Amino acid sequence: MQTQDIQSDKGIGFAVLFSVVTVIAAAWMVAAGDQLTTAISFAVAIIAACLAVVGAHAFW
Repeated sequence: MQTQDIQSDKGIGFAVLFSVVTVIAAAWMVAAGDQLTTAISFAVAIIAACLAVVGAHAFW
């Protein structure tokens, strides 16, 4: 007997989207001149990386 399994590509889309945001924020962190901008870029990169993992698992 086969059960229904609905799979969506949203998980992959969210993972890719937030991974791109993570890479951009990490690059901005390296290129930033002052410490405050570096800290904000690091926070954005960490949050986006966490959301990439959550997005991949939430729609699996």
